[in-house]
Amino acid sequence: MLTVIGKATSINVRKVLWTCTELGVPFVREEWQESHAALNPNRMVPVLVDDGFVLWESNTICRYLCGRHDGAALLPPDAQARARVSQWMDWQATELNTAWRYAFMALVRGSPAHQEPALIEAGIATWNRHIGLLDAHLGAHGPYVAGRGFSLADIVLGLSVNRWLMTPMVRPDYPHVAAWYACLGERPGFAAWCGNGIA
Repeated sequence: MLTVIGKATSINVRKVLWTCTELGVPFVREEWQESHAALNPNRMVPVLVDDGFVLWESNTICRYLCGRHDGAALLPPDAQARARVSQWMDWQATELNTAWRYAFMALVRGSPAHQEPALIEAGIATWNRHIGLLDAHLGAHGPYVAGRGFSLADIVLGLSVNRWLMTPMVRPDYPHVAAWYACLGERPGFAAWCGNGIA
């Protein structure tokens, strides 16, 4: 049985759980315990344990699951189509996550270390600008992030856009993002792992 370690409120854990749901892969989820530190030197979640094989880094886990469980619909075998999906997954993990981190920690988590007004304002502006890049891309190349079909890129970015929508701040109207996000709502696993009231 596949084991996913990490709390179900974690955005990165939910990437993996949504992917499992799309693939129809049964799993058990365990809360992080100090004993799990031996599995990931970073002491972060998610961690995947698959018949003794241990893997961490959420986007890598999602790609692994597709390779392991006939997930060509989510991660195409064609080199260029696959690279397009990975490009947007990597953008989510590096550029987009970096953009929202300060504002999210201030406005949602209430972190005392993230309360500088100018930095919050700058964080919101940068976050909105990045979602604007996604909106322009969807308008030109949609309906999904990597083209015509739903893919892993939509899972990881869907969760990021859910976080953007749920953060109490001023947001521009991005019609292509809104239409795309509505389409995600029809997917298996969306209600459980994305549109579930958790940022």
